[in-house]
Amino acid sequence: MIRIRRLATTQSDFDARFSELLAFESAQDPNVDSDVAAILADVKARGDAAVLEYTRRFDHLEAASVSALEVPRAGREWALRQISAPARAALQAAVRRVRAYHKKQLATSWRYRERDGTELGQKVTALDRVGIYVPGGKAAYPSSVIMNAVPAKLAGVREVIMVVPAPGGERNDLVLAAAALCRVDRVFTIGGAQAIAALAYGTATLPAVDKIVGPGNAYVAAAKRRVFGVVGIDMVAGPSEVVVVCDGKTQADWVAMDLFSQAEHDELAQAILITPDVAFIETVAASMERQLPALPRREVIAASLAGRGALIHVRDLREACELVNRIAPEHLELSVDRPDALLPRIRHAGAIFLGRESSEALGDYCAGPNHVLPTSRSARFSSPLGVYDFQKRSSVIRVSRKAAIRLGKVAAELARGEGLTAHAKSAEYRMLQNGGLDAKAPRKVTAIK
Repeated sequence: MIRIRRLATTQSDFDARFSELLAFESAQDPNVDSDVAAILADVKARGDAAVLEYTRRFDHLEAASVSALEVPRAGREWALRQISAPARAALQAAVRRVRAYHKKQLATSWRYRERDGTELGQKVTALDRVGIYVPGGKAAYPSSVIMNAVPAKLAGVREVIMVVPAPGGERNDLVLAAAALCRVDRVFTIGGAQAIAALAYGTATLPAVDKIVGPGNAYVAAAKRRVFGVVGIDMVAGPSEVVVVCDGKTQADWVAMDLFSQAEHDELAQAILITPDVAFIETVAASMERQLPALPRREVIAASLAGRGALIHVRDLREACELVNRIAPEHLELSVDRPDALLPRIRHAGAIFLGRESSEALGDYCAGPNHVLPTSRSARFSSPLGVYDFQKRSSVIRVSRKAAIRLGKVAAELARGEGLTAHAKSAEYRMLQNGGLDAKAPRKVTAIK
């Protein structure tokens, strides 16, 4: 029998049990963090030599040089030709859809002019070089290549460098084919914290990047957390999550499999059903018992459901939405008759799937929006990966002579209030030059202690 929490909001101890369900919150293993700190320092100090040593130790991959770990463009194009025609067509379709969606996110530079001739605006510039981490340990993820590389290229990033582990030297053709389709500039078969270190600090072979994006295991997450500030990062990703809100009318087999689809990622993944129909909980539980034995990753799914899964009975769909906002899930399915009526009540979720036909699995691969999403309740304050993650904005300011007087008065007054006399004088010099300040008039200096 599948072990999974059954909760009801009417239980006196519900809040305590619900809080326990959410208690993971990207808990950081101090042992992992100390190991990662040592790897980062070593790669920073020894560069290529350290990368080769850790690749040999952790991925059991021998190489004479880091250059030997690079997959040339010809190798990626070869992989694209090697995969089956249906696989190639699926990759191409996914790339088209993801590109079409993300194209709408492109920001543009803008300016406006005030009456006195002052111009203000914003200049949008793409990052120069970005590193993409693609997991490659327990499974291969060509979809991660697409979701990270497509928005980077659309944003105008000059060079996209991909790193992906190849345990035992085994390279995945689907991953390399996706890199070819997405026009990734360079690919290295390097993984783990050593790959993050190489991207952040640079080595003789692998140039330092400006930002690192893409999911990974606990070591990759810890490494990204530590190099933030030296480079930008997208987020520190935790285990995958899905919440299904259902009115009890969706086919139970569908809901059960949607829960399984996230639980199969790893043992720490979270899958939760919330419904006002108590009988539906039992129907879904029975479906899960029936379907699980046939799945290849049944042991991973069972461990995930036992550790972090739940079937929750609520009073109504309004209460279901309140729980969703407390969970702030990575993926949310609103599997109800009128999902649009619930949408205004949802404040915190990475991706929201509306209606019974909208399975989270489609979002993972080809719906169009990005599948790199905030986890561990970080949807309360962050967003899916997008083109905007690969662009930065600079303010543009041109002050006219008239404005130098008008704004100078404001700036000088505030600067003196803060005790920053040089700031005030900087503004006043322009005022004096433009006839907006009497050089002989006394000026009060206010000091802040």
